Amino acid sequence: MIRSAVVEDVPVIQAMIRELAEYEKVPHEARATQEQLREALFGERPAAFAHIAESDAGEVVGFSVWFLSFSTWRGVHGIYLEDLYVRPGARGGGYGRALLGELARICGERGYGRLEWSVLKWNAPTIEFYEALGARAQDEWSVYRLTDGALRVVGGA
Repeated sequence: MIRSAVVEDVPVIQAMIRELAEYEKVPHEARATQEQLREALFGERPAAFAHIAESDAGEVVGFSVWFLSFSTWRGVHGIYLEDLYVRPGARGGGYGRALLGELARICGERGYGRLEWSVLKWNAPTIEFYEALGARAQDEWSVYRLTDGALRVVGGA
């Protein structure tokens, strides 16, 4: 079952974010606090949204966190999937596909033109999963990022 996250899910979302960071070999990068997640997902002006995958027994086995993007070329919003994670014991059970399916459904319902995300180049099982669904890599684009000191310097701080 896929459902919209509720504020009571914040602790398990944070735990799964840490699990994902460990899987991606960067556990030190997962610094978000429960308070930050609560504000971002459920504050007065949510900056992001989340869905939860539950087993038939009601156990939380996965999540997605996403936010709205905008295409100037298409003139419509899209969804950028920040994280999708299914716990190892639940992989292969259809939860990842169901989480993506819910986001695709939202795109269709709201007239959004894209569902996009990034995947680490070394993550072959996940790439195979996405390609089996019909997703295609956008190899002509490179992702750039400013963080920490570089972000402060560019921002004039």
